[in-house]
Amino acid sequence: MRTVAVIPAYNERETIESVVDGTSRHVEEVVVVDDGSTDGTPQLAREAGATVIEHVFNTGVGGAVRTGYRYAIRNDFDFVVQVDADGQHDPEEIPRLLSVAEDADMVIGSRYLNESFQEYSWLRDLGIRSFTAVVNVLGGVDVTDVTSGFRVYRVTALERLLHRSDKHWAVEQTLEAARRDLDIREVSIAMPTRETGSSQFTVETFALYPLRMTDAILRVLLFRES
Repeated sequence: MRTVAVIPAYNERETIESVVDGTSRHVEEVVVVDDGSTDGTPQLAREAGATVIEHVFNTGVGGAVRTGYRYAIRNDFDFVVQVDADGQHDPEEIPRLLSVAEDADMVIGSRYLNESFQEYSWLRDLGIRSFTAVVNVLGGVDVTDVTSGFRVYRVTALERLLHRSDKHWAVEQTLEAARRDLDIREVSIAMPTRETGSSQFTVETFALYPLRMTDAILRVLLFRES
């Protein structure tokens, strides 16, 4: 079972080395997709032992993980572990996710199967719950944390899920998986709030979410091939 970790990163110099080091203990290769960082993140990732793919400019998390997925597909890996670069995801949980993934297509680490979501602001909590509810209704599934970035994918399934949205990749991808009747499972994973840097979740981004999420959903419902 060949497994690669994909870590999207944008200006994460304070945490990238420890994340790469911890993740590398559980996978065959660690790929950091640097999304236009200006703080030296790519060099630190290389020094920590990661394969680094650099975007010339910032595309958003969706664009970064899509680049990592394509790397996994081209290089014939069996599973992709997706890990955030900010230190919120504990690499020691990777074996648990991989164990469940042996019999599934997509495994999501959920903050809503434990109490770690209680540390989040009401705005962020509302956003996550809203997006999750939409995917559950339209996809006929029962997930709890559709926006989680701590995931494992079977590559043969991932080939059918290469999203087009760079802003709401998780919504588009999970809804697509549900509508294709792929096996989606969740594992309880504690995810405390980040200790360094700044969250991408702000009042401004929240205000734009309805429009962006509608775009992601329409991509799946209207423009996907059967």
